[in-house]
Amino acid sequence: MPRALYSILLVALLPWALLHLLWRSRRQPEYLRHWGERFGFAALRPQQPVIWIHAVSVGETRAAQPLVAALRQRYAGHRILFSHMTPTGRETSVALYGDSVDRVYLPYDTPWAIARFLTRFRPELGLIMETELWPNLVAACRARAIPLLLVNARLSERSARRYARWATLTRQTLRDLAAVAAQGEDDACRLREIGAPEVAVLGNLKFDIEPPAAQLRVGEALRTALGGRRMFLCASTREGEEALILDAWPKASDVLLAIVPRHPQRFDEVASLIAARGFTVQRRSAHEPPAATTQVWLGDSMGELFAWYAAADAAFVGGSLLDYGSQNLIEACAVGTPVLLGPSTFNFADAAREALAAGAAQQVSDAEELVREALALIGDAPRRAAMADFGRAFATRHRGATARTMALIERLVPAGR
Repeated sequence: MPRALYSILLVALLPWALLHLLWRSRRQPEYLRHWGERFGFAALRPQQPVIWIHAVSVGETRAAQPLVAALRQRYAGHRILFSHMTPTGRETSVALYGDSVDRVYLPYDTPWAIARFLTRFRPELGLIMETELWPNLVAACRARAIPLLLVNARLSERSARRYARWATLTRQTLRDLAAVAAQGEDDACRLREIGAPEVAVLGNLKFDIEPPAAQLRVGEALRTALGGRRMFLCASTREGEEALILDAWPKASDVLLAIVPRHPQRFDEVASLIAARGFTVQRRSAHEPPAATTQVWLGDSMGELFAWYAAADAAFVGGSLLDYGSQNLIEACAVGTPVLLGPSTFNFADAAREALAAGAAQQVSDAEELVREALALIGDAPRRAAMADFGRAFATRHRGATARTMALIERLVPAGR
């Protein structure tokens, strides 16, 4: 009965969902494309058996990289299908995997749209990255004997409270999954509290992402372009954070401030914000070295975050200064970049706590403290070197989630089947 009521409510909300797509398309016209896929009407028809990965947006798509590599090796006769919810997630899968995988939008969770999706692609295995619980999707997979796993799962206290409001439906959905693999023990405890019968703690797949050699070479080129000038990177910043940082940043500083917004649709907005604050700004998309008079370098190119981290003397990880829960700090640690974090880290609670304990990161309370500590850190070469070593050791120590996740998958879908 709870799932029937959920379906009725979802159908009633479909007009709002379409208006939401139109609203989002003002900034991202890509939201106007592939509407049929959101109702289960896909033109794509793979000719090989399908392994399906649902990665809602950018972070989940990037996190899947080591898992995709392992699946290709172990299940060579299968075609990998990605489903996404956002255009940026879809664009990220194009940038990372090109034509080697297929991609569609996941349909809205109505029974008929989900039935069309599963009939079209007939996946032999489904993997949901992190935490996306769609009751009709999960129930339909169980009814069709499609093993559906929740992998690399994380669940903040905030999200747990939200799922707990629909306790009966959440509990049934979790019980219909073939397996649940959590990033850490805290995530596992919260998943058990909202109804998951069994949860394996397998670690975070993001630790297994190797910094691409090509990106490290780009980072070296960016570093060379600085001509010896120091650079503080504000990476994956979210709306509202750039203004706080710019207001606190001293115009007389000889340290170059680099800002790489999380969402590409905000590049122009952030460029205007920088100029309005009276800073001289240069855009990475111009592909020219920063001039000596440039105060802020705007990272408005796609797919270069590892390169930015490699080029920076220290980095702030965005989404943590305001209450967004932080973006991924593991990438910075993996290339040996000292990390500064704001107070909000619930999306990476375990990784943040352990990086802070390892000496790879430092936490600040506000923008003023962030700028003060960043400039002090950049002026302290021995401390930067120590934090770089601690960061690389921290990232290396937590690898292995991919192998453990693959072992779980193979118990359900043996290789060569």
